[in-house]
Amino acid sequence: MDFKSLVMIAYYFPPEGNAAVYRPLRFLKALVGQGWRATVISSEPYKYERHDPTLLSQVPPLTPIIRVKGRDPWRAMQSWREVRLVSKLASSSVEESRKLVAGHHASWRTRLREGVRLLEACVYRPDLAMPWIGPTTREAIAACQRNRPDVIWATIGPLSSGVVAYRASIATGIPYVLDFRDPWGLGYYPEERKRPGWAKRIDDQFISSMFKQAQAVVFLFESIAESYLQAFPGALDKTKIHIIPNGFEGEVEAFTHVPSERCIVLYAGMLSSYRYDTLLEGLVQLRHKDRGSAARLKLRFVGEGLRELSERVERLGLRNVVEILPPTSSAEVRRLQQEAHALLILGRYPQRTGHELVAGAKLFGYLQAGRPIIGVVPHDETRRILNQVGSVLIADADAPEEVATVFEQLLDAWSSRTLERFVPNRAACQGYSSSQQISNLIAALSGTSPERVLNVEPSTLPQVGSRRL
Repeated sequence: MDFKSLVMIAYYFPPEGNAAVYRPLRFLKALVGQGWRATVISSEPYKYERHDPTLLSQVPPLTPIIRVKGRDPWRAMQSWREVRLVSKLASSSVEESRKLVAGHHASWRTRLREGVRLLEACVYRPDLAMPWIGPTTREAIAACQRNRPDVIWATIGPLSSGVVAYRASIATGIPYVLDFRDPWGLGYYPEERKRPGWAKRIDDQFISSMFKQAQAVVFLFESIAESYLQAFPGALDKTKIHIIPNGFEGEVEAFTHVPSERCIVLYAGMLSSYRYDTLLEGLVQLRHKDRGSAARLKLRFVGEGLRELSERVERLGLRNVVEILPPTSSAEVRRLQQEAHALLILGRYPQRTGHELVAGAKLFGYLQAGRPIIGVVPHDETRRILNQVGSVLIADADAPEEVATVFEQLLDAWSSRTLERFVPNRAACQGYSSSQQISNLIAALSGTSPERVLNVEPSTLPQVGSRRL
């Protein structure tokens, strides 16, 4: 067999267990299954966001992994302070924790943090992973010289991964492919919006160069691709744009009605950047409307960023409805999904630039789980996908009364053991399996044109902001 090979630049990789890991890991396994050989170059962080060593067992055997640490005393100190604060909170009483948090959010500290974030936005470019670029580029060049791969594949974010691929390609002549998991470079992230005009112009010029030199560029959705065409006119060749959404590995699971005294709805993952105020208001309305229904519901949150949620749940008197659990392994999350009667997905805050262009990565794991999905979302990509797969338990992110109604419908179906009628269409969900997406990725890595070229001209796109979202 004529094996092909690649060097994959993935800043996030196991044993990191955050949401950014699953797409590159899933596709790496699929590529190796198709006969590709891969060398992975990843980061060695000062602190893992969600340490999950069990994920290492999923890395294909004999796949070399090169870990690179970006030497950065400032970020090292920030990581140390964060770990110390978390440790102090964990060992403190409720009252001591409240004082610590209140002190952390004092006005002078908030102003100081804003000043530091502004300085970081100017210095760390294109993102906070900047110190990683230099040593990783040297490792990537060395790996290319040793192995002479067919292509360099950079999974983004951070955008720094793409910079490494671009520089390694210039040095070795090996083509590269950029895979954008999120809309980096479009002002979606707070640090990008903080940058002064001169820094944005320099960054835009470099991103344009990356697009022009790339063999292919992969985006999650057509809406994101169209936004990049608008923001970087003349830099992107539409015949090089491939659309590959997030997805899952394997088959959609069969639905089973799990016996339980209460109807369990699960939310798994990071919460801090997602909107849940309408959800809580809807639960309060449900309780006022029918206290018996509320008593039959258990809304289970597991993951990071739940401290503020816990405080708001306490203030609203929802402690008997909402259960909050700490972060856990991917295997345990999978078990909790199988135990749940429905899964919850939320949208981003409307104040966040470009919130309508993204869909939470957890949604695609939900599609595989074969469970009803409740969406409390705005008119964004999450809602579009839920509609596409036939999910009907959708409430508008601005309408708490719709939230109450959706949970009433779920509880009625749970009581009558008819939950299966709310399960998304199996065939539509299966379309997001990596086994059905891998041919599109191989086309991008091989320099083949996409199956369908975007039929849109930058001049016809709606203007969003100035040159960016």
